Amino acid sequence: MTEPTQPFDTMAGAAGGTAEEATVPLADVTPGAAGGGTDGATNDAPVSLRPRVRWAGIVWGLVFLVLAVVGIRFSTEPGLFDDLAAWLQHVEVGAAVGYGLLAIGALALVTGLVGLLRRAQRALAARRAGS
Repeated sequence: MTEPTQPFDTMAGAAGGTAEEATVPLADVTPGAAGGGTDGATNDAPVSLRPRVRWAGIVWGLVFLVLAVVGIRFSTEPGLFDDLAAWLQHVEVGAAVGYGLLAIGALALVTGLVGLLRRAQRALAARRAGS
């Protein structure tokens, strides 16, 4: 059986050489060794056998699900959309700013919840790796 090879020079084969002359054996490279990795550092982190749960996708998916259900409800109820449009016409500027701040606060709350879930997941993974 032959050793794995890599191209020696792209011009060597084009200059009339054979395929055997244009290839050389691959060097033995240890992962993480100098020249073998991108930064030369070793990665001693334990490898998890289970895939991580992507909590951000789950939480944001639930948020968008709720928004979709509310939107469908407003668009399918006969008078609900008209009532919403009439209410929006009479909202004062201060109330509109307050609702905008409330929406931004809700986004910050969801983002913080996702961060807490990710931190808890990492702490649990570290605890499992330590024991």
